[in-house]
Amino acid sequence: MNRRKLMKVLPWITTPALLIVLFVVWEVTVKAMGVSTLILPPPSLVFEQLGQTLGEPTTWTNVRVTVTEIVLGFLAGTAAGVLVGVILGKLPLLEASVRPLIIALEVIPKVALIPLFVIWFGFGMTTKVVIAGLLAFFPVMLGVRSVDRGHRDVMQSINASRWQTFRHLEYKSMMPHVFAGMETAIVLAVIGTIVGEYLGGNEGLGYMVVKTLNELNAPALFAVILMLATVGLIMYFIVTSFKRVAIPWHESVYGRKDVG
Repeated sequence: MNRRKLMKVLPWITTPALLIVLFVVWEVTVKAMGVSTLILPPPSLVFEQLGQTLGEPTTWTNVRVTVTEIVLGFLAGTAAGVLVGVILGKLPLLEASVRPLIIALEVIPKVALIPLFVIWFGFGMTTKVVIAGLLAFFPVMLGVRSVDRGHRDVMQSINASRWQTFRHLEYKSMMPHVFAGMETAIVLAVIGTIVGEYLGGNEGLGYMVVKTLNELNAPALFAVILMLATVGLIMYFIVTSFKRVAIPWHESVYGRKDVG
C-alpha cells in the first residue's frame, strides 16, 4: 500500500482503535477505583442505557426537534451571512461604517440573549432557531471576501459577461471562504440549539440533558451526550461533504483527499 492510500485509510483504523482503548481504560479505571455510577458510570452501563434510551419513541421525537432547529438555524444564518457579506464586500464605504457595530454585536455573549429571545418568541422552536442562526451568521458573514479589484479589471478587459465574471471569478473567490465559515457555523449552530434547549425548552436533546440531570441519572446523561456528539458529527460531515461537491477544485478539498 503506497503512502497516499495509507494516509487515506489510516484515520478509519486509528480513530476506532483509540476509542476502544479509551473505553477500555475508562471501564477498568472506574471499576478498579470503585467510582460511584452517580459520578462516572462505566461505558458498559452507558451503552446499555443508550440502547434503552434509543428504544423510547419520545427520544426520536426529541432528536427530530433538535435536528430541525439546527438545520433551520444554520440555513438561515448562512443565507443571511452570505447576503450581508456580499453587500458589504461590494460597498466598502458601508462596510467601513458598520464594522464597529458588527464587531460589537459579535463580541456580545449570545447565550445572554436567550432570555430576551424567550420573552420575544416564547419557549418554542423559534427561539432555538434564532439563537442557532445568530451564532451561524457571523462566521459566514466574516468569511465572505470581496474580489480583488485587479481581478475584476482583467475580466472587464476581456469583455467577460456578468455571468462569466461571477462563474469564473466571484464564485471561485468567495465560496472557499464561505465554506470555511460554514464549517464553523454548523458547530456553533449545534451549540446554540442545545444551549437554547437547556435554558428554555421542553423538548429536544438539550431538554433531555436537563431532565436526566434533574433525575441524577448519570448513565442516561452520558447516553444523551453521546447522542449529541453523534448529531454534531453528522451535521459537520454533511457540510464538509457538500463542500467537496461544490468546490472540488479548491486546495482545501483536493488537499484533504491527498491527506485523508
